[in-house]
Amino acid sequence: MPFANSGPLRVHYESAGRGPAVLLILGQGMSVEAGWRTIERLAPQFRVLAFDHRDMGLSDRSPWPYLVPQMARDAVAVLDAAGEERAHVYGISLGGMVAQEMALRYRDRVQGLVLGATTPGGPRAIPQDPQVLTFFARAGAMGAEEAAWAAVPYSYGQQTRRSHGDRIAQDIARRLQHPPDALAYLHQVAAAAAHSTHGRLGAIVAPTLVVHGGQDMLQSPKNAYVLTEAIPGAELQLWPEAGHLYVTDEPEADGDVARFLERHSG
Repeated sequence: MPFANSGPLRVHYESAGRGPAVLLILGQGMSVEAGWRTIERLAPQFRVLAFDHRDMGLSDRSPWPYLVPQMARDAVAVLDAAGEERAHVYGISLGGMVAQEMALRYRDRVQGLVLGATTPGGPRAIPQDPQVLTFFARAGAMGAEEAAWAAVPYSYGQQTRRSHGDRIAQDIARRLQHPPDALAYLHQVAAAAAHSTHGRLGAIVAPTLVVHGGQDMLQSPKNAYVLTEAIPGAELQLWPEAGHLYVTDEPEADGDVARFLERHSG
């Protein structure tokens, strides 16, 4: 079972497929298993590297709080351990925040950039709805399964909730294999809250695709426009019927991601 060394911490990662490398950086509370849909879609064309953030899955726990730039160093450590000098970087939600920091701090390591359902943070970002913030403040005190099902109205688009409950059940079963504990939840919430890149986004040089669901309640779709306008040459793909977990709501979303990455693989 492969691990990368990031300072004193070991970061668990997995590799699937062959081809140009894609580093998949998942969101808050998500272990490697939660990325299964994206991994299955990309692995026929790419070498997909996915990892457990510190505090998650099989990675080491951090006794102290941390910031998104430290999580970006963990991601670079995975590339080092996997023997990849450069990779496409695909970050979703909190993972999209980490991906932004990678593209800014380690630009020679990032070949192409995909930012899914995320935000630049800072004063110019569109804040979360107060009702959503109140729910997730309570969710940290719930059991893992209760929290996962209670979050469904905030995480998925309306069509998926009405007609594709099987997809939701598949997702939750995967996530419950390695749910976050209370301290990990607090650490990741704090890291996301402190994230801010807006004033630096103009320095990103990697070809960039911004992906967002039009019904996203966790990160306002308006943040996708903020990112697209601030990153030179960025492209935007908005899925009107999708929520925050657009990969489940719109199975073809990762098909568009694959085509974008293929165009920029050289």
